[in-house]
Amino acid sequence: MKTQKRRRHEGRTDYLIRLKLLKSEKPRMVFRRTNKYATAQYVTSEAGQDKIVFGVNSKMLMKHGWPEKFEGSLKSVPASYLTGYLAGKKIIKDKLEEPIIDFGMQRVIKKSKLFAFLKGLSDAGIGVKCDEENFPEDERLRGKNAKEDISKIVAEVKGRIDKL
Repeated sequence: MKTQKRRRHEGRTDYLIRLKLLKSEKPRMVFRRTNKYATAQYVTSEAGQDKIVFGVNSKMLMKHGWPEKFEGSLKSVPASYLTGYLAGKKIIKDKLEEPIIDFGMQRVIKKSKLFAFLKGLSDAGIGVKCDEENFPEDERLRGKNAKEDISKIVAEVKGRIDKL
């Protein structure tokens, strides 16, 4: 009887999908959500060894004008969108190759934080192949549906990222 690999048994890695991503020989944009933040990493692979070129975390939005009052909302849809936008601008600024997206073992649900991240990459100028119907509505991306309207904050942070 064959035993499963440890990471597969823990539900962390789907090796079939990973093999397909590695065979493409393109860099990957890995997106992960934690209990506090949204994290993205630009990863290249050589001989199955991953090398992280750069990483972007939603906590970095604090440096770009996200108020400390809303520090608990760094895992929200607008924060995921801005994290994707920041990662996209960094890819363009550093003149890196356009990556393929790696969501790992996360459930891919339409109009979720995953697609908000993709919308941010797309708005930054990265060619993301995705149906527009999967992206969240603009009101959700700007934060108008939150308890407190944070659309001005989102616009201000986006403007500061543009100046990079």
